[in-house]
Amino acid sequence: MKPARFAYHRPTTVADAVAHLRDHAGGARVLAGGQSLVPMLNMRLWRPDALIDINEIDELDDIRVDGERTEIGALVRYSTVERSAVVAERLPLLSRIVTHIGDRQVRNRGTVGGSLVQGDPTGEMPLACLVLGATVVAVGPGGVRRIPVGELYEGSYATVLQPDELVVAVEFPGRPQHFAFRQYCRKHNDFAVVSVVATGDRDDDGTWRNVRIALGGVADSPVLATAAAAALEGTPLDDADLDAAAAAASDVIDPPSDVRASAAYRRHLTPVYLRRVLTDLRASRP
Repeated sequence: MKPARFAYHRPTTVADAVAHLRDHAGGARVLAGGQSLVPMLNMRLWRPDALIDINEIDELDDIRVDGERTEIGALVRYSTVERSAVVAERLPLLSRIVTHIGDRQVRNRGTVGGSLVQGDPTGEMPLACLVLGATVVAVGPGGVRRIPVGELYEGSYATVLQPDELVVAVEFPGRPQHFAFRQYCRKHNDFAVVSVVATGDRDDDGTWRNVRIALGGVADSPVLATAAAAALEGTPLDDADLDAAAAAASDVIDPPSDVRASAAYRRHLTPVYLRRVLTDLRASRP
C-alpha cells in the first residue's frame, strides 16, 4: 500500500516550518527521520494533508555545550549520539541506550526529536531523557516553550505539544556520575517488554545521592519511580535497600497487556529488573 496524497514542504528555517504547521491547522505532520511516520503513512493509518520535511534546517542538527548543560538538536540522529565523543563524556547513558534502538538502518535515520514526539511508552530515548531530567524545547507561533520530559506526555503516543509547535532541541541539565540500564525483549530488536534505568552519584563514604529511577513499558508513558529512588538516598545500596526500592516501584506502574506480554507478567518483571539494575549501579565505575 502507498500513502494517500499530501502536500510536501521542505523549509530551511524553524520559522518557516512553524508557519507551515500553523497554515495547515493540525493537518500536517513533521518528517524528521521517518522511522515511525513513513510506515504509518504507507499503511494509511495516518493521512495528513501535508508533510513538513525539516531535514534541511541545519540549526536542528547540532550538539551544544554550555557549562553543565548539554543541548542536543531535534534532528541529531541516533548514530550521531552513539559515536559522539561529547555525548560519551557528558551523557554516557545516551551513548549506551541508543545501541538498543532498532538496527543500524534505524539508528542511521532515526532522530532524538522524532523519538520524543512519537512517545512510544517502550521507547528508549524518552526513558533516558526522563531519568536525566531533560527538557524539550519547542517553538510555535507564540514563541519558545520549554517542557520537562516528565510533563511531555498525556498518554500513550500522545504529547502536550500543540499542532503548530515544532520540537527543536532537548536540554540536559547535568551529568550523573553513574548509570545502569537493562531491558527485557522477547527477541533481538523487538520492542521492550520492560525497561529500567537508574542514575546516581556516589560519595567517598560509599553512600548514594541524587538517585533517579525510570521505568518503561509499564504505563502509558515512561514513569519515574520517585518513592523507590527516595528510599535509596543516603544509603550504600545494600541488599535490604534494593529490596525496599524494588517493592516501592510497584506503586507507580499500571502495565498494559498486549501481544508481547500480559500486565501480570510486566508487573512481575518490574521489581526483578529494578533490583538487577540497582545491583549494576552499585557495582558501576565513573
